[in-house]
Amino acid sequence: MTRFIASVFFALLLVLPAASFADNTQVRVKDIADFEGVRTNTLIGYGLVVGLAGTGDSSNSVPFTRQTLVNLLEKMGVNSKEQENSLRMKNVAAVMITAELPAFARQGGRIDVNVASLGDADSLEGGQLLATPLIAADGNTYAIAQGPLVLGGFTASAESGSVSKNHATAGRIAGGAVVEREIGFELTDLERLRLMLRNPDFSTANRIASALNTTFGEPVAVARDNGTVDINLPARYRAELVPTIDRIGHIMVNPDDTARIVVDEKTGTVVVGEDVKISKVAISHANLTIRITEAEQVSQPNALSTGTTAKVKRSNIDVEEVHNGGFKQLETGVSLATLVDSLNKLGVSPRDIISILQTIKASGAIQAELKLL
Repeated sequence: MTRFIASVFFALLLVLPAASFADNTQVRVKDIADFEGVRTNTLIGYGLVVGLAGTGDSSNSVPFTRQTLVNLLEKMGVNSKEQENSLRMKNVAAVMITAELPAFARQGGRIDVNVASLGDADSLEGGQLLATPLIAADGNTYAIAQGPLVLGGFTASAESGSVSKNHATAGRIAGGAVVEREIGFELTDLERLRLMLRNPDFSTANRIASALNTTFGEPVAVARDNGTVDINLPARYRAELVPTIDRIGHIMVNPDDTARIVVDEKTGTVVVGEDVKISKVAISHANLTIRITEAEQVSQPNALSTGTTAKVKRSNIDVEEVHNGGFKQLETGVSLATLVDSLNKLGVSPRDIISILQTIKASGAIQAELKLL
């Protein structure tokens, strides 16, 4: 068996062609900013799923499932406290329910809910969620969830094996919750409209304000900071806020962004922005691989000896170092295309590009933000 103790090498950097980034790409305001107050609200609840085919929580390992069922039966007029210790929960599972309450959701409206097992249930397949209040951060109940679960996976087992697909302990109920309480937020209560940029940038905020003033033909917008644009509409527009907001959302702007390199060390993914520049720098490249090979050999005693047969491990260590062109010099103000071309000639891999980027950044040669995920 061969084990790689260390493998240090540089290889290919994968990025999109520079031509794919248009210099004057325009997008809608609604695609890069949100209106203040127009947002979803997180709801959460705790309940029971019943009707499982023996795949629910175990009574001993998950006592809160039994306690919840006893309390529920008490509310239904069934006294089961005396038999609490003998109850078996194989057809019942405790679950957590989450949902997002949309902005301007009205009483009687329906929203989707997600259901996930809280105990040690094997599967929620075929389960029915009992009526469960969904509360928000303020402690008030805003919706009631109930209904049959739809799973994106399944499990099947027998004495000699089992098979499963995706997660069988999490499901979804489309339209499974009824809105019982409204948030109380109304557009007409706003004294002004405020845009919040999803990727804050001073240049983008200023361009949005300029585009709004040009569209309306008067100074109605001002950029407060890199993530906020205030819009003070004249009185004649307040009677038609929805059409006005729709008009604002379709205004085209050219967003800007900071030169940035994003690196995900877990997956080896590297994304380099178009505006990334580097100063004059020299990069050295070498491949170093250390391999240790282990093999078992059998040692036999002589025919007339009293020894015993034994297995002996033999190890072989190989060290390989390949130099590939020595130093590669990059001139000042190198663009993304030149950087990619130079690293490709060095043979830099996507995962190990992380090390070389961090080293160049530490030297001060990269004029960009290096963000590690």
